[in-house]
Amino acid sequence: MRTHRHPGCSFSLSKAGENCYKFCMKVVFLGTGGTIPTEKRKHPTLAIIREGESFLFDCGEGAQTQIFKARLGIAPIRAILVSHLHGDHVLGIPGLLMTMTQGNRSHPLSIIGPTGVSKWIRHIREDLAFHASFEIDVKEVGPERALVSSEYVIHTFPLEHGIPTMGYRFQEAERPGRFLVEEAMRLGVPKGPLWGRLQSGHTVRLEGGEDVHPRQVLGPTRPGLKIVYAVDSRPCEETVEAAVEADLLIHDGMFLSEDVDKARARGHSTAAEAAEVAQRAKAKRLVLTHLSPRYRGEENRFIKQACKIFSQTIVAEDLMEIELSHREV
Repeated sequence: MRTHRHPGCSFSLSKAGENCYKFCMKVVFLGTGGTIPTEKRKHPTLAIIREGESFLFDCGEGAQTQIFKARLGIAPIRAILVSHLHGDHVLGIPGLLMTMTQGNRSHPLSIIGPTGVSKWIRHIREDLAFHASFEIDVKEVGPERALVSSEYVIHTFPLEHGIPTMGYRFQEAERPGRFLVEEAMRLGVPKGPLWGRLQSGHTVRLEGGEDVHPRQVLGPTRPGLKIVYAVDSRPCEETVEAAVEADLLIHDGMFLSEDVDKARARGHSTAAEAAEVAQRAKAKRLVLTHLSPRYRGEENRFIKQACKIFSQTIVAEDLMEIELSHREV
């Protein structure tokens, strides 16, 4: 399994133990092929892991096998976020749901997608006589917030693919600024629990009765991580807007430039077109995925065409991992 580590600098391949950065999110490419699976590229499935929870973006045929190969486990999956209802993006859902029930899952699962996803899940349950051991919360959403917590928001935005198709932006909340130790000591805040309360955003009262507010001892807020998933799409303005300064843009790169007519006709992008989106958005990194099986063994050509426009580009591989850490500013 290849691991790319991204601590705010270029991608690099590392061996276990080589890097001392604390990683905050992990992206695992479970399936990176397009339309027809091959021995090396399964149907589209992506996992984002954060704070013990995992989120699946699309769930192609064979997804659960890839999950087991990647040693991710299915219990931590909180949500499946579907881009559109083409078979190569959803045919892994029935098997995964049944495996979850066999494993006696009890906590809820969210399934989010465009119009029609509720009908699809209903047919799975009715036609397969599937009785879940857990609550399945299905939400049909448009270009709006899809999943919200105090720590992150997952937004949707429209893509161009011929049928209703959505991209997703996983955006962490801003983090508190750096704790200004010297300022805290100048104000007379003793080292210990009060420092922690201030870092958590709470005002504290000193023994002399003076209040110290977080704004007095914290620097400017720092950005959270942003990951954008735009697969099965032509390049479009909505993706550029969603991916502004994204830490990671995962974009459809199904075709090479000589086949741009096929890309246009089928609602996909070339590697060079995806690179133009990343460049315009000023994204930090670009990963090309959903590669056509016609180009087996030609990954270097994708890199060459994309890097002429956007140098920080890699091509996804099945079971490849990318680990991201917060940018310190």
